[in-house]
Amino acid sequence: MKLRLLYHGHCFDGVASAALFTRFYKQRVRPDAEVHYTGLLHRPGALFDDEMFDGDENAIVDFKYSPSERLTWWFDHHQSAFLSAEDEKHFRNYAGDKKYLDTTRKSCTELIADVARTRFGFEDAALAPLVEWAHVIDGALYNSAAEAVELAQPALQLMQVIESVPDDSFVEKIIRLLCADTLDAVAINPEVQARLEPILAAHRRTLDMIRRESRYERGVIFFDLIDEGVEGFNKFIPYYLHPETTYSVALTRGAHRTKISVGSNPWSPRPREHNIATICERYGGGGHPVVGAVSFGTDEIEKARAAAREIVTELSAGVA
Repeated sequence: MKLRLLYHGHCFDGVASAALFTRFYKQRVRPDAEVHYTGLLHRPGALFDDEMFDGDENAIVDFKYSPSERLTWWFDHHQSAFLSAEDEKHFRNYAGDKKYLDTTRKSCTELIADVARTRFGFEDAALAPLVEWAHVIDGALYNSAAEAVELAQPALQLMQVIESVPDDSFVEKIIRLLCADTLDAVAINPEVQARLEPILAAHRRTLDMIRRESRYERGVIFFDLIDEGVEGFNKFIPYYLHPETTYSVALTRGAHRTKISVGSNPWSPRPREHNIATICERYGGGGHPVVGAVSFGTDEIEKARAAAREIVTELSAGVA
């Protein structure tokens, strides 16, 4: 029996959700299941095609909804969970017990854990640290920007590997390791640590680059790394470097998309007044009230830059 499990790729919560769902599924639903994984990324255009759902059962965790009749399980916690009003209507008309959305949750991992416990009688104490760290990481509930950027905790080192390693197959390997061992054991796994060393070196270079390129004005820190060849960055670096800011807006480009990343400073000296997901939705993106993103094509650099300037203007309006 084959389960196809699609998850938010290169994301700690996506990986943790996939690992927790796998352990639940194999213990409570189909112990004989052979699980196949597919990492998903937000990008312009269609996110799904029916060939993705090639399992006897198919699941999506921590990612947008698909109305495919082949989708069996779905868990998400994002405000921007639906690609269209028709998709949302399709979900709202669902009467079963295998598809869940709860936008009040800090992480999808904790949503799956709670549903598995309350609806299906599954609970595994060994998974508690994974659920807790997904809550902290995806909810941006760090004690300080320094904790998030200096990466002293093993779980945060694993997060950095998941977010930065370019090899999708290695991210899948991390999921399989988390299905068999504890979070701390996976974080100190020699293969994970070997991948971590060059990633930390790149992290330090990106930190210096953002220090050099970022500009702060009226409550917003902005930087454009498109010409620097940087695909991603630790999203707490702006608040580590500029604790006075309320928002951050950044431009990056990778092999598959040009991306605007928009965030808010959890330790801001002034309150957040904007819903970032709502702003990003206007440009075809989405996310949470406190953090979001918009994807453009790799050839749409000027379109992305224009949108980023508009977002900066909106976020800075009214700030002295």
